[in-house]
Amino acid sequence: MLRPLIAGFLLLTAAAFPQTKSLSKSMAKGPHRMELTLEKKFDSGWRVVDPGTVFEKNDLLRFRYKTNFDGLLYVMNQGTSGTYVKLFPREDTGTANQVKAGKEYMVPATGLGSFRVDGPAGFDIIYWVINPETREKAYQPLPPPPTPTADLPANLTPRCDDTILRARGDCVDSSAGAQTVQDRQKLPSNIKGAASDASQDLVIRKNESVSVVASPAPLTGPVVYEFRLAHK
Repeated sequence: MLRPLIAGFLLLTAAAFPQTKSLSKSMAKGPHRMELTLEKKFDSGWRVVDPGTVFEKNDLLRFRYKTNFDGLLYVMNQGTSGTYVKLFPREDTGTANQVKAGKEYMVPATGLGSFRVDGPAGFDIIYWVINPETREKAYQPLPPPPTPTADLPANLTPRCDDTILRARGDCVDSSAGAQTVQDRQKLPSNIKGAASDASQDLVIRKNESVSVVASPAPLTGPVVYEFRLAHK
């Protein structure tokens, strides 16, 4: 489970994913592309890490996010205990969830904010929802996340991949990192409606330590992809 290191909570109400009817100039340049970079805080400061890194409990993390189109961004975490937490937007992690083409954003977006790794060992599933949007709008809420159920997702113990050479001896699990949605019906109920067919058409690759998510065709509505965060 990722826990924001700042107090406070904003109860989000419904009115979720308005469909886009026209494309802006920045969106018409396709293919639409998103870049996601994971950073960890060390004694010497923040440093970019491999998206497959297996983290320790209490590690501090944050994300950098950039697109080549305008949109509205939402992030939700499903922890290894089955609990859902909205990570962004909310009062303590930033409510300005508009993203502009070519500009880099931090998540959490509140200055020195970060997320602390917590919970049982396994893989947190972080859902990234991006809605291409042409109109100038303020904060757009998501429906509240579902309540935890007794049916927890299958969660294996992360393992270090010995075939991946790491100069600093980092533990990396090759099954962690950004992934496409395999089964839309198994998505949490509050974001299931955002997973259009284009979600499964997304192409994901890793450029060094940056996860690159691209859509072969221009996006005309919201899409969802996942980031599996491994931790002990």
